[in-house]
Amino acid sequence: MSIQLMIVCLYVVLLFAISFYVKHRANKNPMEYLFAGRKLSTSLIAFNVTGLAVGAASTVGVAENATQVGIAAGWYNGAWAIGAVVMGILAAGKYRQMGCSTIPELFERYYDKKGRLISAIGLAIILICITSLQYVAGGAILSTLMPDIFSMKIGMIMSAIVFIGITVVGGLWSSGMSNMISVSLIYLGILYSTISVVDNNGGLVNINNNLPVVDFSWFSPIGGLGLAVVLGWILIMISQALTLQGTVQIACGAKDAKTARKGFILGGALIFPIGFLSAILGLAAKVQYPDINPTMALPQIIMSLDPVVSGITLAALWAADVSTACTILLGAGTLINPQVTTARFLQVNRLVILLVGLATLWLAFNAVGILKTMMIGLSLTTAFTVVFLFTVFAPSLCRKNSAFYTTVVGLIGLVLWQFVPQIHVLPHVIYFEWIICIISFLIISVVDKQPIKIVEKETTSAKVMV
Repeated sequence: MSIQLMIVCLYVVLLFAISFYVKHRANKNPMEYLFAGRKLSTSLIAFNVTGLAVGAASTVGVAENATQVGIAAGWYNGAWAIGAVVMGILAAGKYRQMGCSTIPELFERYYDKKGRLISAIGLAIILICITSLQYVAGGAILSTLMPDIFSMKIGMIMSAIVFIGITVVGGLWSSGMSNMISVSLIYLGILYSTISVVDNNGGLVNINNNLPVVDFSWFSPIGGLGLAVVLGWILIMISQALTLQGTVQIACGAKDAKTARKGFILGGALIFPIGFLSAILGLAAKVQYPDINPTMALPQIIMSLDPVVSGITLAALWAADVSTACTILLGAGTLINPQVTTARFLQVNRLVILLVGLATLWLAFNAVGILKTMMIGLSLTTAFTVVFLFTVFAPSLCRKNSAFYTTVVGLIGLVLWQFVPQIHVLPHVIYFEWIICIISFLIISVVDKQPIKIVEKETTSAKVMV
């Protein structure tokens, strides 16, 4: 067994040990399992947000994209960081004060049951998309470590087993404690590997000089993306950070509103650098292995380092996948609303997480381009974000049917963008989604005369209107 594989295996054993250690907490009731008893501190919020953000797309996917567009691919993480900060300033505290647990729950409280149903369907699609990409990156890592044992497909299956197992056992307590280790390992591995790889290749200038000649600068802040695409990424990440079930769940797990706000802002600061470091590694891989499969760029360049460094860094990449997959799978379990006893609720949640985790394998086997697939999926959060922002900041414009029809328009718009290229008059689907969702919401506010519901709810600090 190679040193690299031993390090990764030891890391996986450690994660399972943490999951079983906190299992007694998770088994107390659904609130402990899904929301850590709403007791997460600022640091645990920050580590959970960073763990959610820094996954397959933020490391392997960024390096893959960097081989085509340059260091600008790192703006995926930069945009995520901006989204986390906006979430902290605008929404994290409000979610915690409201005491909501999901966007579907929020939609039902203010609007109606069909709003809850359509939002649950949309969020499920997004969560399945994101989870599948974690399997792709996990498969790339394992197939690079031991190509004689793991094919890409077998590596994805093994990744699914690990990710699902950790989540089913320990819940959000397990995810939070694991993320403290994972994020630290990610920083240690990626930073050390970047310094080593750049030094081995004669510095950034030498890497740049040995890259193919293209019509853009490989190390330009915008590179082969263009300003419109970068701004589009930022808009996507703000949209998803405000309403993605993973971020909502983390905010609801905070011990109070102030902690939620501070945790998300700190998380944004932690997220920002990782993407640009991964992009540099991807460019170095393009120099060393000109014909490499782009998805394999990051694992392959890391394997060129000494065994201990490469083992730590590959464990860090695995950590990135674990941290994101666990939080997303928990989000999938939270979307359900079964009419069962407390004891049965935990069993049903764990079963849903298991089934969703297995179902995403099919999509993982058919995913092409990690960042491209991720951005398409996350664009769907636009409808939820539009509804949330109007609900919180302009309730006078909200109507009973606003949530349902705005979400339907968002779903239809995304499908049309994929299959009707004639409507591609804008540089990115996210601009199209925001325009049609806002217009739809405003039209409904004129046509529909039924106001939204106002529900009083007691929180631990004060009575608020939700």
